[in-house]
Amino acid sequence: MDLEARYNLALDYLYSFVDYSLKHSSELAKAEFNLDRMFALMESLGDPQAKYPIIHVAGTKGKGSVSALCAAGLMAAGYKTGLYTSPHLEDYIERIRVNGEPISREQLCDLVDEIKPHVARIEKLTTFEITTALAFLAFAKCGVDAAVIEVGLGGRLDATNIVTPKVSVITSLSYDHMAVLGNTLALIAGEKAGIIKEGAPVVSSPQKDEALDVLMRVAKSRDCGFTLVGRDIVTEFEASSLSGQSFRLSLQSPGGAFDLQPSTKPRELSFEIPLLGRHQIINAATAYAALKVSGIPITDEQVKTGFSRVQWRARFEIARLDPPVIFDCAHNQDSFEKLRETLDEYFPDKKVHLIFGASEDKNIPDMFAEMRSKIAKIIVTQADHPRALSVDHIRGLADQAGAESEAAASVGKALRRALELSANDGSIVLSAGSMFVTAEAMKEWKSLNESTKLE
Repeated sequence: MDLEARYNLALDYLYSFVDYSLKHSSELAKAEFNLDRMFALMESLGDPQAKYPIIHVAGTKGKGSVSALCAAGLMAAGYKTGLYTSPHLEDYIERIRVNGEPISREQLCDLVDEIKPHVARIEKLTTFEITTALAFLAFAKCGVDAAVIEVGLGGRLDATNIVTPKVSVITSLSYDHMAVLGNTLALIAGEKAGIIKEGAPVVSSPQKDEALDVLMRVAKSRDCGFTLVGRDIVTEFEASSLSGQSFRLSLQSPGGAFDLQPSTKPRELSFEIPLLGRHQIINAATAYAALKVSGIPITDEQVKTGFSRVQWRARFEIARLDPPVIFDCAHNQDSFEKLRETLDEYFPDKKVHLIFGASEDKNIPDMFAEMRSKIAKIIVTQADHPRALSVDHIRGLADQAGAESEAAASVGKALRRALELSANDGSIVLSAGSMFVTAEAMKEWKSLNESTKLE
């Protein structure tokens, strides 16, 4: 059997289990989430997740960027580094990376073959649980020195939450997946705080008081040191360009998380990152704190080097500069606010042709409200995904927001239409609202460019 056929069979196997990422929110709310299945599966596999130190990252927004930054820092320090994230943009193997590169398709096939008899002995395992187990197993087999593990959904009952991490990281919390996690920030924070383990240090991005109170209370009850960005580590923006931004971090905790002497003035460090948007400075500060309190030996210079090299796709990714084409994964009100602020910073005088699709559980009116000042037209489309809202429904919400819109039968057609409009007026082509829409738009963009080269 050739590798492509074998790989497709492996994916068919993984998708033959319940995949809650493809379920409607009503079904998601009734799901039987618990960790018993994962503990049983990992025990059957010999608990590979216990064979290397782990940085565990949860949050509503920023957790992918913080995970990528942590992994980049570890790699710059010479550690063989595993990185587990979800979902993927183009290929399933992107979820499991070693030293920045996805494992090979052949490796995934071998891992699936190995895990099948173990899976067969445990009832009701899900696609995400099995994929998480594959990642833990892959990292052990590759002999990683450390791994960064991103939570899939929530935290307390997420399949990744069987680990005993060196540090638990909570990035920015806002409203998302409320059918599962709760409809207040306190409830959402309670679910995210589920990753906090007895005695393991905690690092948090700045939070609203309602969420912060919960995180600090849980950390204290579990005897965990608590490092808060904005209090113990303060950021100061320096400069930015379309190739990146520079900023300073000031370590504020005398004798605290950063081991400063009580009489010492705050220590300042300068950094550069290629990721754009002021929110990425907060993410970098969070990643820096996580690396430094993890107990994994790493110098400031190694962190600086790693951060300067970090790559994380579809986060204000500028695929073309003139007229601009930008791919982003913003998909709730808070991330749309950050996206609009970043557009205002880098392209203050340009309007946007927004390629937009969203899942049923998103607060679309608030997303449009955040972006209203930048929108020239919304090209509404629908990703090939069971939870995608209909084009007609989204257009109705665009009308309510006072935004001009038109429909596109596919993401590919939406991109081509936005490019056509952009060619006429020089406005930005921007894909956002759903990672699945943006992934399809990126694939279509790549195809258009390859066909142009062939001509």
